[in-house]
Amino acid sequence: MKLSPLVAGAWRLAEWAFNVDQRISWIEGNIERGLTSFDHADIYGGYQVEALFGEALAKSPGLRGQMQLVTKCGIKLTGPARPAHETHCYDTSAAHITTSVENSLRALHTDRIDLLLIHRPDALMDADEVAATFERLRRDGKVLHFGVSNCTVQQYELLNSRIRLETNQVECSPLQLAPIHDGTFDQAQRLRARPMIWSPLAGGQLFNADTQAAHRVRWAVGEIGARLGVSTTTLAIAWLLRLPCQPIPVIGSRRLSASDEAVAALNVKLSPDDWYRIWSASTGHDVP
Repeated sequence: MKLSPLVAGAWRLAEWAFNVDQRISWIEGNIERGLTSFDHADIYGGYQVEALFGEALAKSPGLRGQMQLVTKCGIKLTGPARPAHETHCYDTSAAHITTSVENSLRALHTDRIDLLLIHRPDALMDADEVAATFERLRRDGKVLHFGVSNCTVQQYELLNSRIRLETNQVECSPLQLAPIHDGTFDQAQRLRARPMIWSPLAGGQLFNADTQAAHRVRWAVGEIGARLGVSTTTLAIAWLLRLPCQPIPVIGSRRLSASDEAVAALNVKLSPDDWYRIWSASTGHDVP
């Protein structure tokens, strides 16, 4: 499957308090900048975000053909939006995945989901059951491609042994290096399954966290960015794009200017020296 080089994240869409026309403008603005893929999850905004996005698509139906929709399922939250949920837990049963997809299709005002991800690893996941459910959803034309999110190498390997997975969406940033070292990105490169990256700016910590690592990274990024003439956001995204597994960062901002800064990273290729300077700033030591 093909996603845009950067993905627009809708996680906080409900918090932005956009009216429907503002939501349309945000969607159109990202598409104009090349962010044609949009990342969702059924639980975002307390099960509100997909419906808010879908309302915009219903009012401007021509947008659907210009985008790829990504959403996730498998987490059950309790509350008035889902009164039948008794416990906050994970659920990858055929019944829950199928119901979640039907709910997402209705909320998004679409007849298909381009990419469906299992949101979190489920200790009770039956890989054969999940694979059979995925195959049925694909056969019915409701979901075109499948993947996972936040999975370890072993968890990905298990489900991928039953059905081809397209991606593992994981957290990574200059302040979160785990998938670089735990085999996640090595596996992605081996399988040629480009990972998606959530929180590529460390949830804003890159700009404001008061930790030694954050201060070191800010100093290194600031110095390199000044030399290259790019912003901190641009350089942080470029640092991720330099990885050979060809990751796809998710940019979750209400500001289209943040999308502009992220897009600028597509034209920046860091030298190994600069890449490792940022790595060393994050870890607090040189390479062994």
